[in-house]
Amino acid sequence: MRVIADTCVWFQVLQYKNPDVEIATTLKDLINDGRIVLIGPIRQELLSGILYKRQFDILKEYLDAFADIPLRIEHFVTAA
Repeated sequence: MRVIADTCVWFQVLQYKNPDVEIATTLKDLINDGRIVLIGPIRQELLSGILYKRQFDILKEYLDAFADIPLRIEHFVTAA
C-alpha cells in the first residue's frame, strides 16, 4: 500500500532539531520500503517559505525521488 505523509509529518522530521523519534523512524521505514508518495499540495507546502535557494534546491532534489499522485476531481469528492 502506498502512503501519503502529510506536511506536518515531514516537518516533524525535516524542520525540528529534535524530531519525534517514532515518527522519524516510521517515515524512514516507509521511504526505505518505497511506499511513500507525494501529492502536489504537500510538495508545494514543503518547498514554500524556504528562504535560501540552495536549501530549496536540496529539498526539491530530495523530494524528486518520490512519485507524485495526480489529483482528480474524484479524489476531492471522495474526501468530502
